[in-house]
Amino acid sequence: MSNRSSAPADLPVGAMFERNSARRGEGAARSPAPDAIVDASDVHKRFGSLEVLKGVSLTVARGEVVVLIGASGSGKTTFLRCINHFERIDRGQIFVNGRLIGYRTDARGRLVEERAKTIARQRAEIGFVFQHFNLYPNRSALENVTLGPRKVRKMPREQADELGRRLLRRVGLESKVDVHPAQLSGGQKQRVAIARALAMQPKLILFDEPTSALDPEMIGEVLAVMRDLAKEGMTMVVVSHEMGFAREVADRVVMMDDGVIVEEGPPAQIFDRPAHERTQSFLAKLL
Repeated sequence: MSNRSSAPADLPVGAMFERNSARRGEGAARSPAPDAIVDASDVHKRFGSLEVLKGVSLTVARGEVVVLIGASGSGKTTFLRCINHFERIDRGQIFVNGRLIGYRTDARGRLVEERAKTIARQRAEIGFVFQHFNLYPNRSALENVTLGPRKVRKMPREQADELGRRLLRRVGLESKVDVHPAQLSGGQKQRVAIARALAMQPKLILFDEPTSALDPEMIGEVLAVMRDLAKEGMTMVVVSHEMGFAREVADRVVMMDDGVIVEEGPPAQIFDRPAHERTQSFLAKLL
């Protein structure tokens, strides 16, 4: 995998890519990898003077579960947020389900940022489960789940409510339909957040350390839902420090350090026979 940096605030996105294309020949969109849900190439991201991603490349196949590991500050969450354009990238390209995310090619063949409405439609195809839930406190569990389908998909209320109840039952919260987030445990809030992501019928779900804000006894209930999703073939990219979950559920584990991918492979390879010194030292502190 590789990493990348972001443009100065006063540089328009189109000009940013035009400048980079003149320097590196990367101005026009390439074709995505066939059958890949995620195809990220040479992704760079900078926050001011801090280069967080330094040329990250990663392909995720349909139905694959990829777990990103690494120390805090290694770029995992930033890369995850770039996949659905929560963060603008400074160089590189990211395709999701065959479509370039956040950018389009203009009449001169340059990459320019998409319109906000188009980006919102693209994000609707990508579920995102946050570390701190991000539920609406003034809405019930059911309303949190159904808001997206109703507002974005224009689904009739009755149909959305039926979908929401089914999804809350799926994550074991059928009895909490009318309960507000303040009356839910951390694990229950995160399961509502997962149901909310599923309500948009995404092709891909991104999980940003979904258990790190939970008490230890609540972690298991969230991981159980994620295991079920993996068994059902949901494509997932997960940032996590839950090494047991990664070993059991991941098809591939990706180790990031200082804004780059230093090693990736099947869980048995990464956990039992890590090749890179940085992976070895990181896992030695956790296992």
